Amino acid sequence: MSLKILLLEDDMLFNETLQDFLEEEGFVVTCFLDPYSVLDATYEERYDLYLFDVNLPYESGFELLKKLRESGDMTPTIFLTSRDDSASLQEGFALGGDDYMKKPIDLDELLCRIGALLRRQSRQSRMVLGEYLLDRLEKRLYGKENTPLEITQKAVELLILLVEAQGEVLSAEVIKSHLWAAGQQASDGALRVYITQLKKYFPKQIENIRGIGYKWVL
Repeated sequence: MSLKILLLEDDMLFNETLQDFLEEEGFVVTCFLDPYSVLDATYEERYDLYLFDVNLPYESGFELLKKLRESGDMTPTIFLTSRDDSASLQEGFALGGDDYMKKPIDLDELLCRIGALLRRQSRQSRMVLGEYLLDRLEKRLYGKENTPLEITQKAVELLILLVEAQGEVLSAEVIKSHLWAAGQQASDGALRVYITQLKKYFPKQIENIRGIGYKWVL
């Protein structure tokens, strides 16, 4: 499964250069030129990595990441910036940035840093759920001997939502808003299919709260 990167860079030429390079390396890249569009996109879609310029129109990449972190979005983030002072470096890390690259960007170095960050994130994203292993970064569920289970990606995304809610009941509307991007047809029937898939592996952990939604039983 291709990993999804959200790229925020207001220099259109550099934006296109990064997109072309990263897509050639097998990533799925969604590009933006301003931070306000990014906020909307992160509510509609889950990404594996953010690449943020710092000096942007309207607000800085630092201010944008601060909002995302305060909302609970912990997606790994690399800042790309022309700033080279230590105060900016410290600010970026203090706000929850994971790495920091100074422009002009060496593309091969960027690829190495992305790989290292995603590998580190993958190790941290793995959760043991009974006899199963959930990888929240890869969005895959594994059984015995690390064998990938036959389960749809959306069912795994639903499992991640339920587990991360830590016992809180999630309404069907909230779940659908996370599983389907804006413009996609969200279906109660499809949601029930994904719940059925998960109950095959977690019959006691997934509880249907009639008329409201679903919860993960701790």
